[in-house]
Amino acid sequence: MTKPLGLVLASALTFIFIGLAPLLQPPWLLSCLLILFSLVLFLIRDTRYVSFSIIVLAALYGIGWLSMFVFTCTLGIVVIGELAFRLTGGEPASYIYHLVAAIAVSLVVMLYLGCNAPLVVVIGVVVAVLLRAVLRGRDDALMIEALGVAMTMLLFEELNFEVDLTLLVAAAIIAFGFGYTSYRLRVADISGLFSGAMIGIILIVFADVRWFLIMLTFFIIGAGATRYRYGDKKRLGVAQEHGGVRGYFNVFANGLVATGAAVLYGVTGGHPAFVALFMGSVASAAADTTASEIGVTGKTPYLITTLQPVPRGTNGGVTLLGEVAAVIAAAIVAVTGWLVGVADPWMVVVTIIAGFIGTNVDSLVGATLENSGRIGNSGTNLVATFVGGISGTVLYLMG
Repeated sequence: MTKPLGLVLASALTFIFIGLAPLLQPPWLLSCLLILFSLVLFLIRDTRYVSFSIIVLAALYGIGWLSMFVFTCTLGIVVIGELAFRLTGGEPASYIYHLVAAIAVSLVVMLYLGCNAPLVVVIGVVVAVLLRAVLRGRDDALMIEALGVAMTMLLFEELNFEVDLTLLVAAAIIAFGFGYTSYRLRVADISGLFSGAMIGIILIVFADVRWFLIMLTFFIIGAGATRYRYGDKKRLGVAQEHGGVRGYFNVFANGLVATGAAVLYGVTGGHPAFVALFMGSVASAAADTTASEIGVTGKTPYLITTLQPVPRGTNGGVTLLGEVAAVIAAAIVAVTGWLVGVADPWMVVVTIIAGFIGTNVDSLVGATLENSGRIGNSGTNLVATFVGGISGTVLYLMG
């Protein structure tokens, strides 16, 4: 890989303007100067999109959409992180250097500006590395990464959620340990590693580690179901692509509702409705994955909308084996929640029902919207976990 001389210049420019940020006020003054200097970077071939990303951030800061902290942190995370990634060859291990460099520059910004927002920094850094993995190969990756990091950091800054630093460090270690193990076991790819780590951190910080253990239960169930009679499924042409390795699409489709439930639980002080939302969505994800992966090995499936026989692997096709497997998977999630003290006995019952509802909603959406091409598999999973979570919440509150 050629030496990124233009990116080194961009990094120097980044440190200079981070230093000038609290000195040059109002914000539009620094913004105008940074945009002018960034235009020089545009003349260098390998930093044109770096220039675009800096200009976008400067413009958002200049019009007051970004705070000084979010602006300077995002600038450092994106530019310095990219420099570390390129200098280390852009290999899988380079993401670690990207991560370390981004955290280091963020700590410098925090100390310099006197801000205490470690959660905002950690989430911003993880989003940066995740987007770097997702968008690799795209020319406009840095510009999208800059916007993604800035908007995410702005959101968490607005939440103003207090978190103990020790808990945050422990959450990061646990979540990244889980993600790395998944990657090494070829259960997740790079994007799956970082998206899973981000969800893990949020679950532990906004709720507690028990919620992470419940999500981990789903992950184990899903991985086991995917590998169940994998050779037979491959021979029948219905096996998961790439050996069932999960990417960010799959992680977010199955975990986004649960993550939202954890955030709502944290900011509301622990309302039980959001526990039910979490449990119902995770049970739906586990039930759906199990019903699909194990049910496909059963007898002839029937389309859920017409009850007519359909070929194996058809979206919306259900089997008795799949339905039974779905209930068992939901029950495992529910009982796990009870054993770790998150769910009471009524919530256990509700969670099993919610899981059953969620997996059949998945089949219904698959038979209608997915088969017609109006929605993809990840969208179907997201709808199913949302409906399952809402069902669990309503049933729990009614009880």
